[in-house]
Amino acid sequence: MWRACFESGVGVTDPHPLAEQEQYFLLDIVPSNTVRVAMSGTQLIGFIAASAESVTQLHVRTGFQRRGVGTALLSWAKRQSRGSLWLYTFARNRVARAFYEHHGFVAVAHGFEPVWRLEDVKYHWSAHPRNAT
Repeated sequence: MWRACFESGVGVTDPHPLAEQEQYFLLDIVPSNTVRVAMSGTQLIGFIAASAESVTQLHVRTGFQRRGVGTALLSWAKRQSRGSLWLYTFARNRVARAFYEHHGFVAVAHGFEPVWRLEDVKYHWSAHPRNAT
């Protein structure tokens, strides 16, 4: 599911073997994040990996998007945060960018992700925006 969501959103084929991707998730993502999953019956339809400061991964299975799954996962991350979160997404992933912007995230930096060789965008969300009235 993770690979299919990534490939669909970014428009590239992931060349990494599944075993390598599994090791990355278990050794790099899990130790520094809390992972929450969304299920429909016995089918995994989404997951988020987040800490109190950031969202590292958020994926919703293709076909289950725009049904509130991502919103519920992101809302959980906001509630368990310290009042702000940051995350990165690829610049070309217009759906993800629109989703995060709809949920109050603001683009704060544009960069380049060297492994994927793609432009990325750093987003920030705060429960107390500076310009709130």
